[in-house]
Amino acid sequence: MKTKGSKKNKVNIVTLGCSKNLVDSETIYTQLKANKFNVTHESAKDDASIVIVNTCGFIDNAKQESIDTILRYADAKENGLIDKLYVTGCLSHRYKDDLEKEIPTVDAYFGTNELPRLLKTLKADYKHELIGERLITTPTHYAYLKIAEGCDRPCSFCAIPLMRGSHISQPMEVLVHQAQNMAKKGTKELILIAQDLTYYGLDLYKRRNLSELLARLADVEGIEWIRLQYAYPAGFPLDVLDVMREHSNICKYLDMPLQHGSSELLKLMRRGITREKTEALIDTIREKVPGIALRTTLISGHPGETEAHFDEMYNFVEKMRFDRLGIFTYSHEENTHSHSMIDSVPQEIKQERADAIMALQEGISFELNQCKIGNTYKVLFDRKEGGYFIGRTEFDSPEVDNEVLLDATQHFVRLGDFTTVKILEAEEFDLYAEPVR
Repeated sequence: MKTKGSKKNKVNIVTLGCSKNLVDSETIYTQLKANKFNVTHESAKDDASIVIVNTCGFIDNAKQESIDTILRYADAKENGLIDKLYVTGCLSHRYKDDLEKEIPTVDAYFGTNELPRLLKTLKADYKHELIGERLITTPTHYAYLKIAEGCDRPCSFCAIPLMRGSHISQPMEVLVHQAQNMAKKGTKELILIAQDLTYYGLDLYKRRNLSELLARLADVEGIEWIRLQYAYPAGFPLDVLDVMREHSNICKYLDMPLQHGSSELLKLMRRGITREKTEALIDTIREKVPGIALRTTLISGHPGETEAHFDEMYNFVEKMRFDRLGIFTYSHEENTHSHSMIDSVPQEIKQERADAIMALQEGISFELNQCKIGNTYKVLFDRKEGGYFIGRTEFDSPEVDNEVLLDATQHFVRLGDFTTVKILEAEEFDLYAEPVR
């Protein structure tokens, strides 16, 4: 085992949860690097003297993963393998008092907006001049760009506002500057994230201003793809679709969590939209941006969901034929509006319903992918794994969507580069291809 002297002031940041958390970890990483700390992210080696766990508190499974991770490093500290353990992020923000009582081994807990206090605890200065600067931990060719923090939506089931606060947009000039810096370092794809992209600008500019931000980012030299994640359907700004159509480097891709296909359940969820209006919006999106890939997320087993409501959601998915889809089982979160209702659907029924939706989507995805055989696509290759180069089309986001596989024994591509390929075979979620020479 290494001596403590060789590990002194080496920090390992462990990130749990979503891409928004990853951006927060990258900000911590950047600040500590500027303070001359030896910093790693998700290090496979247990050779750091200080560990910072950036937690997720979204749903039960994510909370349990965060607690298990904290306990693992708490044991490491008690066994003398690390010197200091700090916990930040959503779970820490929401349950700080409880965590301090239950896991006192942790040296300090921090909320989602307490970066300056975390840095001060580590005897590091908060570098204001680094606003707009960020060292990324993803492969260099793609990066997440968080355009806003928090959420003002009243969704009944969601605890995010309790952990992230109200919606705060990042100034446009800061985001453009950050995009320019990343492009200079080799970033080709920007993935725009926020709790709700479509709310962007209402606080700063008194109007929904996502379309202007998109147009300005599309003009950044070196950025070849811009991808939109987490758009809210109610009040969706249709001018975004015009900008998407006008700029070839804005991907024909939209991630829009819809949560359910029953108007009654959408009302219980306080989503501010009906199934009929949702279907009309989807029709408009597909009409204005032909060929767009739509990704959505649903919830099974919300309080009050009957078999009839589930059948409506199943029919909705069958009718809309989404390109990409994920589904969560409902998690009964304290201090949310839904928590005042009886958690009426047993967990096994929630899971059965979620499994049925995913089986349906698997068939839809297979049929849609079969239509791609023989077509050519521009693909960005992310990694090599298991004898294949693995990449994505503009219709696919990293880690959650379809992948394009190229036989590495027959062909060679450079990671981080775009290559035009022809699709030879297709499965439910994988496409097999060859380069077009």
